[in-house]
Amino acid sequence: MSPAAPTPAYRRLSVEERRAQLMEAALSLFAHRAPEEVSLDDVAEAAGVSRPLVYRYFPGGKQQLYEVALHSAADQLRHCFDEPHEGPLLPRLARALDRYLAFVDQHDTGFSALLQGGSVVETSRTTAIVDGVRRAAAEHILSHLEVTDPGPRLRMTVRMWITAVEAASLIWLDEDKQPPLDELRDWLVEQFTAVLTVTGARDEQTAALVRVLASADG
Repeated sequence: MSPAAPTPAYRRLSVEERRAQLMEAALSLFAHRAPEEVSLDDVAEAAGVSRPLVYRYFPGGKQQLYEVALHSAADQLRHCFDEPHEGPLLPRLARALDRYLAFVDQHDTGFSALLQGGSVVETSRTTAIVDGVRRAAAEHILSHLEVTDPGPRLRMTVRMWITAVEAASLIWLDEDKQPPLDELRDWLVEQFTAVLTVTGARDEQTAALVRVLASADG
C-alpha cells in the first residue's frame, strides 16, 4: 500500500488575516443583500468559522460589521474618482464614471443598502460615511476643473450632479441594468456639461468653465 498523502498543516491566522477573512465574507454578503437580511450566523457560515469567533473580532455585532463594510465600500468609491490630471476633462470624467458604474454593477442590489441608507442599521455615523464619499467626489471634480475657490453656484451644481449620478445608478439597477453601461456613462457626462451650461447663464465663474470645455471639445 502506498502511504497516504500527508494532511496539510493547519496554519493559525494572524489577527489581521482573520479580521480580513471575516470582512471579505461580510462584504460579499452585504454586496448582494440588505444589511437587515444578513445575520452574524450568515457571516460565520460564509467565513467557515463559529459565531463566537465573529463576535470576538467584531464585539459590536452586525452594526460594527456593517460600518466597517461601509467604510471599505466608501474607500473604493472614493478611488473611482482618482484620475491623472492629463488630457481633456470630459474623457477623464468618463473614465471615473466607468469605474464608479463598474462598482455599482458588481455590487448589484447591495449598492442601495451599502451607500444609500434605508437600512435598520443606518446611523448618523453611516450617513456621515456616505456623505463623505459625495464630498470627496465633488472635490475631485472641482480639482479637475482647476477651480481652487469655487463659488456657491458652481459647488452646488457639481454636488447636484453627483446626486444625480447616484440616483441614475439606482434607477439603472431597478430597470434591469438598462441602458448599457457605456450609454449610461455618456449620458451622465452630457448631463454634466448641460447642468454647467444652465448654471453658467447665472454665474460667470461657471460660464468661463463652460467656454473652456467647449474650446477643448471643439
